[in-house]
Amino acid sequence: MRKTWLVCGILVAGALGIALRGEHRAPPALNLADLATGRVVVRDLGYPVGPDSPVWPDSEPFVAHVVATLARQGYFARTVCLPEHFSTHLDAPAHFPGGHQTVEQLDVRHFVVPAVVMDVEAQVRRNPDYRLSAGDVRAWERRYGPVPSGVVVLLRTGWERRGAQPEQYRNRDARGVMHFPGYSVEAARLLIERHVVGLGIDTLSIDYGPSQQFEVHRLTLPAGLYHLENLRNLEGLPARGVWLVVAPLALEGGSGAPVRVLALVPQPAH
Repeated sequence: MRKTWLVCGILVAGALGIALRGEHRAPPALNLADLATGRVVVRDLGYPVGPDSPVWPDSEPFVAHVVATLARQGYFARTVCLPEHFSTHLDAPAHFPGGHQTVEQLDVRHFVVPAVVMDVEAQVRRNPDYRLSAGDVRAWERRYGPVPSGVVVLLRTGWERRGAQPEQYRNRDARGVMHFPGYSVEAARLLIERHVVGLGIDTLSIDYGPSQQFEVHRLTLPAGLYHLENLRNLEGLPARGVWLVVAPLALEGGSGAPVRVLALVPQPAH
C-alpha cells in the first residue's frame, strides 16, 4: 500500500508539471505517501450541502425528498434539488459572457493543484467592502516570492466567521445592498498575468458585496479561470505549500456546480 501511495504521489507531481510549465517558481512537491503517516493533513474547505448552507439571496432553496426508507424499501435514498451555484461551489467560465467552458469541460489537471493563500482579514476588520488590491498581491510576492503559474489563489478575509448567520454573512444595508470583501479588478488582472488557474474566497462572491456589474467575474471567467466561492476553514493555512483537490459535480453543460474542496497541507518533519 505504501508503494502505491508513493507511485501516486510521483504521478500527481509529474502530471501537474505539464500545467505548471513556465512557472515563476515551482510549488513544493506533494508526496501522497505521507497521507498514510499523517505528514500530510487533509482539511475540508467547504460547507455541507443542505438547507443551512450559505446561498445567494433569492436563490432557489435546497430540497431533499425521501424516495426510499429502510423500513419500507430496505434502503435509504433521496431526490435532491438545488441550484448550480449553491453552498461551496465552483463557477465555470461559461457562467458569464465571453467564457466558454462548462463544468465538465474544465481541464481535470487543474483540479489537483497547488494553492497560495493571501490574507486580508486585518483590512476587512476596518472595511467590510475591502478588495484585494494589486499592491496586496505585490506585497505578498515580496514576502513569499512570485505567484507561480498554474496555482489557485485563495483569499482569506475572515468572513467565514459569519457563515452560521445568513443575514450577517450577506450583510445587507437598509437599501438591500450587500457588504462583504472580494477581489479588485486590478488584482485580478495581475493574477491573470501570473497565469493562475483559479480564484477562491470565503464569501458569497469573488466580487465584493456592493458590485452590481460583477466586474471581476467578467474579467476572469472569459480568461479561463474558475472560481471557488463560499470556502471556509482557511485560517491557519500556510501562504505557500498547500495543495487542493477540487471535485465539482461534472454537470453536463453546467455554469457551475457544488464542489468538495480538500486542502492537503504537508507537515514539517520533526
